[in-house]
Amino acid sequence: MLERTRSKKRTEITFVLPAGHPAGEVSVVGDFNDWRPGAHPLVERPDGSRAVTVTFPVDQHHGFRYLADGGHWLDEDGADGHDGRNCLLHT
Repeated sequence: MLERTRSKKRTEITFVLPAGHPAGEVSVVGDFNDWRPGAHPLVERPDGSRAVTVTFPVDQHHGFRYLADGGHWLDEDGADGHDGRNCLLHT
């Protein structure tokens, strides 16, 4: 799930995964962090879900995916689109 907070100059996107899915550490990777695993790790919330917030300038497009332990890639169903390989995000 993606949670968005917009202002005139920036958009905060909170990337959220449900509790326990998948097990182990997960990070969001994309062109905004040079696809570096661990650059934006998801942190557990009080309700058990995991999330990380990333701030972007407005009106940009980015590709991203989730990377879990063991090199498992996950897609975001709530993404703004898919290009056949990556999830797409419009800020």
